[in-house]
Amino acid sequence: MLETVTDLQALRTRIAGWKREGLRIGFVPTMGNLHAGHHSLVQLARAHADRVVASVFVNPTQFGPNEDFARYPRTPDADARGLDTAGCDLLWLPSVQTMYPYGAEAAVRMRVPGITDVLDGAHRPGHFDGVVTVVSRLFNQVQPDVAAFGRKDYQQLAVIRYFVRDLAFPVELLAGETRREDDGLAMSSRNQYLSRAERIIAPEIHRTLQAMRTAYLDGMSLAAVQADAAQRLERAGFAVDYAEVRDAGLGAPDPASRGPFVALVAARLGRTRLIDNLEFTAAG
Repeated sequence: MLETVTDLQALRTRIAGWKREGLRIGFVPTMGNLHAGHHSLVQLARAHADRVVASVFVNPTQFGPNEDFARYPRTPDADARGLDTAGCDLLWLPSVQTMYPYGAEAAVRMRVPGITDVLDGAHRPGHFDGVVTVVSRLFNQVQPDVAAFGRKDYQQLAVIRYFVRDLAFPVELLAGETRREDDGLAMSSRNQYLSRAERIIAPEIHRTLQAMRTAYLDGMSLAAVQADAAQRLERAGFAVDYAEVRDAGLGAPDPASRGPFVALVAARLGRTRLIDNLEFTAAG
């Protein structure tokens, strides 16, 4: 049965007890409003650990001044039920005061250089600083052996991999596949913001990513692939932040390379910002 903990010392006591038993700790950090994609990460962590901890914390330091922190959906009771069903052992529910004892504005910040300056980093300045800041704190609190993150947030996963390696965190990272609705839309807590009409349009992002893959592998120039993708999304009603093809490290792809590559899109539909990506190689 799922145990819920809100006190840091109680969390550390429970984790320390498991470690004394020689148990391997898996961890799934989330911002709540959980769906099947999150539950699949719990199951992935469970396959690599003896006990699984999930955290729910809506992190203020990764939201910009005009973003949706205040309206981000908070559903702790439903989250707990879903985590229990998915096989999670412990839900960590820290407060802002616990996470940031001096307040979010006075918190020690972390920054990963380079890959946080492009794509989402360019459109959401400071976002990945907030992500790295909170994930490093969660790792310190939970002390996991393995941690699971979804591939839907491709750049976030790359940033976390960077800082874990650079700071020698003793955490094995697991990458969970993107879970999709039947029409291809990537599962996201933000999908519920979509109106009925917008929800019908939203899967065009996935179709556009597939078209980008095909066009790039067929030899279309990078500039043309990206321009065509942006135009396709704009015709469907999106305001496009980016539609790009990158190499696996988020650099410019080498035209002579066979991959791996990743096509990435971030676009707004009404008030809702959606992101998605598609990894591919020349072999398909």
